[in-house]
Amino acid sequence: MERSLSNCIDLRVDLGERSYPITIGTNLLADANLFAAHIAGNRVAIVTNTIVGPLYLETLTQTLKAAGKQVTPIVLPDGEEEKTWTSLMRIFDVLLEEKCDRKTTLVALGGGVIGDMTGFAAASYMRGVPFIQVPTTLLSQVDSSVGGKTGINHPLGKNMIGAFYQPQAVIADTATLNTLPDNELSAGLAEVIKHGAITDAQFFAWIEANIQKLLNRDSEALAYAIRRSCEIKSDVVRQDEREGGLRAILNFGHTFAHAIEAGLGYGTWLHGEAVGCGMVMAADLSHRLGYIDAQAKDRIKALVQAARLPVIAPDLGVDRWIELMQVDKKNEAGKIKFILLQPLGKAVITTAPAQVLEETLRTCVKQ
Repeated sequence: MERSLSNCIDLRVDLGERSYPITIGTNLLADANLFAAHIAGNRVAIVTNTIVGPLYLETLTQTLKAAGKQVTPIVLPDGEEEKTWTSLMRIFDVLLEEKCDRKTTLVALGGGVIGDMTGFAAASYMRGVPFIQVPTTLLSQVDSSVGGKTGINHPLGKNMIGAFYQPQAVIADTATLNTLPDNELSAGLAEVIKHGAITDAQFFAWIEANIQKLLNRDSEALAYAIRRSCEIKSDVVRQDEREGGLRAILNFGHTFAHAIEAGLGYGTWLHGEAVGCGMVMAADLSHRLGYIDAQAKDRIKALVQAARLPVIAPDLGVDRWIELMQVDKKNEAGKIKFILLQPLGKAVITTAPAQVLEETLRTCVKQ
């Protein structure tokens, strides 16, 4: 479902009683009526980080105060390496110190790390309080803020501890992308490319034709990329909220990506950088298994490269690669599950013979 307004687009994630809207537009952080419509109680805790906070915390605080809300800020260190139990405890510390009750709404102001941790805190605090996603990076606007996946990392595996917990709303202010560093913009484009690759070959072709506009932050191109990505993810989540099957296709490239992040140390590569490289590796494996032709494999690599993302993986050693990929939520009975393409624009969830997987690893890593 979609409703276009003069300055924003409204979508809806249809999950019965857990349904919620996604609003995409400019200068939404200043819209007191918009926030008031999604916050029932009088108390709000804004969770943000040391990078986003100085840019947008004051604006959102004043907006919420204008809506009659009492605001408590919680500012965490920035970075994927901070997506830990320690950071989660800092959120709980402030909520308890400030005597926040179960009608307190948590607002996640930041990228995917802040969104995931805030959602997990909301799912856990007093066994569940409402929260709103206010994503400020392209990656979080097109992917991580939608669908209710929350959690933290563990040294042995990424996102292995968490909960499915849907927000009350997602409010994506595209004006926040104006302050996004170039490498963070490229990281977000990885997830945009992913959505086209797994479900919509026409969207993939549109991205190929418009990649320079996206890199140049053309407002119309970005708005369409965010909208289409949210439509695709919302439809998948609607069909499989808790990743019983279909939803796993949203992890195209992520089996390799999570191994890169854990193997190098969280925060060494941005998540989107690892996903970009992971998609190149997944495309190579898809080709070796006969699922896609060489042209499709080359198109994926070329588009990832055009988005200014890595296409050569770090050499972790074949044994270490496999060890890291064995710690993945998709795996069953000790077998590594991959999201591959069959063909471009359609995903399949499958395993791969060890010899073929090793060929991909040897081909795609830095020599």
